[in-house]
Amino acid sequence: MTETHKDPFAAAASFTAGVYGTGLRPVRAERLAEAARRLLQAAGSEASEAAVVADHLVEANLRGHDSHGVGMLAMYMPAIAAGLLRPNRHATVIGRSGPFLAVGGDSGYGQVIAREATELAIEQARQDGLAVLSLRDSHHIGRVGSYGEQCSGAGMVMLAFVNVVTRPAVAPHDGTRPRLGTNPICIAVPATQATPALILDFATSAVAVGKCRVAMGKGQEMAPGLLLDQQGDPTRDPGVMFQDPSGALLPLGGHKGFGLALMCDVLAGALASAMPGTPSHQDSGRVMNNMFAIVFDPARGGNAQWAADLDELVAYVRDTPTAPGAEAIQMPGEPETRTRRQRLADGIPLDGATLAMLDSLGRERGLALGDLLA
Repeated sequence: MTETHKDPFAAAASFTAGVYGTGLRPVRAERLAEAARRLLQAAGSEASEAAVVADHLVEANLRGHDSHGVGMLAMYMPAIAAGLLRPNRHATVIGRSGPFLAVGGDSGYGQVIAREATELAIEQARQDGLAVLSLRDSHHIGRVGSYGEQCSGAGMVMLAFVNVVTRPAVAPHDGTRPRLGTNPICIAVPATQATPALILDFATSAVAVGKCRVAMGKGQEMAPGLLLDQQGDPTRDPGVMFQDPSGALLPLGGHKGFGLALMCDVLAGALASAMPGTPSHQDSGRVMNNMFAIVFDPARGGNAQWAADLDELVAYVRDTPTAPGAEAIQMPGEPETRTRRQRLADGIPLDGATLAMLDSLGRERGLALGDLLA
């Protein structure tokens, strides 16, 4: 593994709140997006690319996934300087065979590359009913649910498996040292007349590395059962993930999450991209993603009344007596939709460390972002 570049996780967690303090401050989504666009353009992105990446990051914040929001800029900026993230690249078709579509990203912004690759898969699925997408050589693609939403909005079903190629963060089940990435999975189903789109998007680790960064910025401990320290002992200190050597995240659901994480690396890494998360592909200064995805038209799936059957299933599951303290049974994607509505109205709550990071990155590039972040 290359050791010449600054660890991206450590870079993202190296900022302190400073004058912004330890509390949370709400920032309007449009102001935060404008600040991110200015930073991205100052770092070399064309205006169109800056808009796509900034909107993706802010959308993650709006949906409550602050681990994949504007805080990621602290990882992206050093990667650009080191030549590990290349602005203004686009998805390139590198192979087609029947339903199989292979797309390369040339280490470009994953938010652009994955969006374009997903659109190519949607176009093929519209024509042929099915696309099997292999996306390779892309920098961090961000919130994978975004591409599920892209497919569901086009009336398509998506099953996506992603591997994360950087320094390992997740211990195998019964292991004490990290060997795998947080390797997310997304399954998206389009909306019907009665049921909103179902968007299942989760990391196969018990928690994302970015959530440890957010907890550090807020001065909070993690919940029990999520982390191991450098000696392999349980800990609640999120800081262990940003030390050298680092601690480890535990897999989601023990052996089940470990199996899912491994299969993400098998499908997206070993089979689809020739970039599994092994030491020969790891670089301490970059975060690469590869994705194996199946995109298909549900109308061609053999059940013409799939929408009615889906509605019946969801209605049956919703009609479940709720546990004490719960208001209703929530479908995948509904908590994010509710959070988005709230944060659009009230602003996106950012911790002082994230605000200080944006301010510092702006000053390094001759930008004064204080008014936008106020």
